[in-house]
Amino acid sequence: MIEILAPCGSAESLFAALRTGADAVYLGGENFSARRNATNFTDDELKKAVFDCHVRGVKLYLAVNTILTDEQLKECAAYVKKACELGVDGLITQDLALVEIVKNCCPKMEIHSSTQMTIHTKNGAELAHDMGFSRVVLSRELPFEIIADISNLDVETEVFVHGALCMSVSGQCYMSAVIGSRSANRGLCAQPCRLPMSTKKGREDYALSLKDLCAIDCLDKLEKAGVSSLKIEGRMKRPEYVAAAVNAYKNKALKRDYDTTLLESVFSRSGFTNGYIEGKINSGMFGTRTKDDVVASSKALPKLHELYRKEYKRSRLKIQCIVIENKPVEIIAKIDDGIEVKATGDVAQTALNRPCDEQMLTKQLSKLGDTIYELESLSAKIVGNPAVSASQLNALRRELVEKLNDKRAEHNTKIVPFDMDKLCLDFKTTRTNKKPDIRISVTSLTQLEKVDINSIDMIILPLAIAKKAVAKGTYKSKIAVCMPRFTYDEESDIQTPRELKNLGIESVYCTNFAHLKIGKELGLKMHTDFGFNVANSLAIKNLCEVGISDYIASIELKASQINRLAGVKPKGVVAYGRLPLMLTANCPIKQSCGCENCKGKLYDRTGREFPVRCQKQHGYVEILNSEVLYLADKLHDFDVSFIKLDFYDESPDRVAQIINRYQNGVPSDMDKITRGLYYRGVK
Repeated sequence: MIEILAPCGSAESLFAALRTGADAVYLGGENFSARRNATNFTDDELKKAVFDCHVRGVKLYLAVNTILTDEQLKECAAYVKKACELGVDGLITQDLALVEIVKNCCPKMEIHSSTQMTIHTKNGAELAHDMGFSRVVLSRELPFEIIADISNLDVETEVFVHGALCMSVSGQCYMSAVIGSRSANRGLCAQPCRLPMSTKKGREDYALSLKDLCAIDCLDKLEKAGVSSLKIEGRMKRPEYVAAAVNAYKNKALKRDYDTTLLESVFSRSGFTNGYIEGKINSGMFGTRTKDDVVASSKALPKLHELYRKEYKRSRLKIQCIVIENKPVEIIAKIDDGIEVKATGDVAQTALNRPCDEQMLTKQLSKLGDTIYELESLSAKIVGNPAVSASQLNALRRELVEKLNDKRAEHNTKIVPFDMDKLCLDFKTTRTNKKPDIRISVTSLTQLEKVDINSIDMIILPLAIAKKAVAKGTYKSKIAVCMPRFTYDEESDIQTPRELKNLGIESVYCTNFAHLKIGKELGLKMHTDFGFNVANSLAIKNLCEVGISDYIASIELKASQINRLAGVKPKGVVAYGRLPLMLTANCPIKQSCGCENCKGKLYDRTGREFPVRCQKQHGYVEILNSEVLYLADKLHDFDVSFIKLDFYDESPDRVAQIINRYQNGVPSDMDKITRGLYYRGVK
């Protein structure tokens, strides 16, 4: 049966998940968890959680899913070692440093690629499998057909089916970080998407707030498609929410009745949506948390508590009793996974009144109450006229349960060896001691009309524009064809770099993990963009093994941290442009006023203007920063091989002017600019 995977942000939520039938849980520790504001689990609490889960045959996956810096690698490795010693069933991660730690120190530990890795295509899933991931947590934005295609591959798939939906594709949201230094990639998202944002200045709309996901009606077809795990979002939610969601999805999986009204009452934002899975993007997917939603939740609490008042029965007992007059009482219990235990009691005395019989034994030994067990059958061998008290049988029953629990926990706990000596964290940095090369990204060929192409190291062009440029036969040696950051039609996207390779193009600019597999198969030089969130030297080492030529460092790193990254490959930074704060499959403008009235802009509650760049042909848009990143006069602070200048709507004259300013280190001539996060960093 398909796995029902529950979120546990606290011990109370774990209690609720286990007592409503979860097959697996995911939770975070005190460090490296993408939900740092959840209660999370200390090492001692994690040890108990592993025992409580494994007693019940429930898997426990530990989220070690924040982006790491070099300063954190040693501590993270020690934390993975602790996880191995405790017997957790798998690690969920988005940082390739974890891949290196597991590969070198504990290769038997299972790792799952977090949804933060933006795996949403077959090539992305296949690359993750090749890297060592046994399971991929797919992007939430996928329709059923793509989910089914990926689920037919030789890698497990995990699909979100319930809970909050981020407006941005996971792993590609920098709004909270850029606006308030609270990084979603490090577990401290401030949820700016839930604040007012409108297509008209001064109007209080919520153009970035989606309803919660509920795909319970899709469960059967997801299971038939080969999905391995149904994931419930909500590590920040209360135990009652966890209980309601697990109860509903477990009952649905078992073809039992469930309470849809109760599920909606516990938490929703003006109802639910399953628009992504059904392929109905922009259709009734937006909503906010209303006063009525809050009232409904409060009224539902007493009924919700009933859902996990009793233990969920997980195992059936076959009990054999041997009661012989003048000999110790023996009770043997067997369960369906082959485990057998025995409890021995006092000597059975001769009965003065009513002797022991099978009916009495069944009555006392079936009182399994608030345990995970229920009696399947009882057989008894009774010799003579033995007397056994009810209190002795109760004590023997409790002893059997305790022994069964210990045996089940031991049976389901696999301790993974960890060898810290096999991990090298001695990274060598090399100074470039030269002026960084300039690479530019443009949105139209006309923006290049005034540019001295000879002074540019690389011209990064989107698929369609790259084809036009090659057709004109100009600056072919400088072109890197840029793959779309998100796609619903990967096969079509691959055709362009394949054609351009045959026409002499040598480089592909990779914006997500799938492109590494595509680029390698086409024999192209691979250059990785900021969306890979490269923030430490172990991740760089892993990407080098895949075959990259160079990389852009994470835009969430400080300049000083970038300078300390290992020098095994040329590194670069995004040095100019409007940083993409969100990558969204839902268009906030289309849902608000329609494409025909699109002005390409959003406004927040302070009146700041955020351009919206349309990538309709690929099925996504980018919400850009209100201020332009400018570093021409700060390049001396960066020890990098190259810089990338991203042009959006600049005129040809302005493009040439900006390049000249970067070549000569000239301060900005704009009223407002941003230095990004290169100096203030993130929390």
